Amino acid sequence: MTVRMDLNADVGESFGTWVLGDDEAMLEVVTSANVACGFHAGDPTAIRRTVARAAERGVVVGAQVGYRDLAGFGRRRIDMEAADLTADVLYQLGALEAMCRVAGTRVAYVKPHGALYTTAAVDEGQARAVVEAVLAYDPALPVLCQPGSVLHSVAEQADVTVVGEAFADRGYLPDGRLVPRSLPGALVTDADAVASRVLRIATEGTVIAVDGSLVALPARSVCTHGDTPGAVALAGAVRTRLEAAGVTVAPFVMTEPTDTTGTTGT
Repeated sequence: MTVRMDLNADVGESFGTWVLGDDEAMLEVVTSANVACGFHAGDPTAIRRTVARAAERGVVVGAQVGYRDLAGFGRRRIDMEAADLTADVLYQLGALEAMCRVAGTRVAYVKPHGALYTTAAVDEGQARAVVEAVLAYDPALPVLCQPGSVLHSVAEQADVTVVGEAFADRGYLPDGRLVPRSLPGALVTDADAVASRVLRIATEGTVIAVDGSLVALPARSVCTHGDTPGAVALAGAVRTRLEAAGVTVAPFVMTEPTDTTGTTGT
């Protein structure tokens, strides 16, 4: 059986004159793009430009939805009422969909960002709020999340497609959770080490945790964070290693071009 793996990256996170990551180069490597929606990062111009570049290169676009936290880059947990969080996720989906529509593509999946990702992985209330937004907007949209997480379970129970995700550049705890960014071992930046661990994930479905133990990690997509040092080189090393081993690198969801006739006004 052919082994397939999607490569995704967080992009579109620049804001005004502040530039984060090399989106142009990253979009030459990955097969799916988690595009910021303006709440944790990204301004309208940056988001529109990123979506257009992704569409030109045939890279699938996903909504990287997060807390309304520009100052903290969405990496600070915010305790919100479920209805408010659902509305915030819907708002972000609608904003990104507009940029996709004029670029001739569409939002093809949803992935929480930062603290929302880690919170929804363990908090049923916030996980359910994210899923409710997906159900209200488009129940056919897959949710990209941590395998075995609370969000994974809640989405499955709601008959929402779930795609398991691994992180190329993040350390794992023995229980399968990510090492908090405040602790040693949170980031993995050696290209050879990153490529080797992703190949293991793709072919064996496991990863070695920071304590040396082996952790099951069934994933169909692997993420490289755009703000990790040397992110593009890491993603390139991963793709090269996978393809050399015979792994097919391809998006987990396929999209068709969208008709943009009549969307630009008169």
